[in-house]
Amino acid sequence: MLLELDSDQQLWQKTVADFLAKQCPATWVRQVAEGEAQPDGLWQGIVTQGWTELAESGETVELVIALEELGRAADPTPYLATMTQFAPLAGPGADTTVAGAGAFDGVSATRSGDHWVLDGVARSVLDGDRAGRIAVVTGAGVFIVDADQVTARRVPVFDPLLHVADLSFAGVRVADDRRVCADVESARHRALVGLAATIVGACQRILDLTLEHVCSRKQFGVAIGSFQAVKHKAADMHVAIERARALTHFAALSIAAGSPEARLAASMAKAAAGECQSLVFRNGYQLFGAMGYTWENDLQFALKRAKAADLLFGGADHHRALITEGYRATHL
Repeated sequence: MLLELDSDQQLWQKTVADFLAKQCPATWVRQVAEGEAQPDGLWQGIVTQGWTELAESGETVELVIALEELGRAADPTPYLATMTQFAPLAGPGADTTVAGAGAFDGVSATRSGDHWVLDGVARSVLDGDRAGRIAVVTGAGVFIVDADQVTARRVPVFDPLLHVADLSFAGVRVADDRRVCADVESARHRALVGLAATIVGACQRILDLTLEHVCSRKQFGVAIGSFQAVKHKAADMHVAIERARALTHFAALSIAAGSPEARLAASMAKAAAGECQSLVFRNGYQLFGAMGYTWENDLQFALKRAKAADLLFGGADHHRALITEGYRATHL
């Protein structure tokens, strides 16, 4: 597997970056966070550009490239949840032009005549409060449920641009034809890799802003970026990002190729991204000094996105444990 982007993928990366630079600038992202703008226009632009067509597992690399740029831009749309959580569960042919969400845990299904009845609470569902449809994982299979059948309660999180909700299923009746065949484990892999790519993009944004700051901020008559201690911290940030990016791309390639390594690779990518954001978060804040803690500084949006994405679907410690268990099961 090659870990370098080919010419088509590089062009795709540039296309996504250029689109987001125009349609999702930092000034507009701040307006969304402050309630002065809505992300609907950007979502429609993404749909029109055809980005929601990257729903097949074979297109995971291209999807990851887009998600990294979206993570860098602190994307406020439901693209991440729709493409990496809803689409893999909904299966081939699912309409991804409508925002979707995936509920992986907490819901049970029982047969009732020619229908199924869903009960339970799915917690911390990304974009569960604004999705048009929800793919619900149960012991009896995956069901596609319309949002108006579910009670959604948005949960406050420290990233003001993310929507996270608890979904209550109280005797929700679903027709048998709304049950789909889905590989839930493979869907989890894609969800993990999507979150890892988002973290990598957010961390890259933190590093970019930090380098800009240390090259312009002066102490003792020189830029603080000339100090050796500052250089070391910036270098550590860069190395952590490149490591997480490489593992994320490897996991995306594994999924696209249908490799049996996909499960391990997805956990490795999520663990590396989690460790990356921890170091980049800490060093980015420190190198910005007191400015890094202020609402007026755009650094906060990338920091919050990286931290929030790390917490979803298990952090670095959780996936390190899974990697260890997998290794012991096959080598001991």
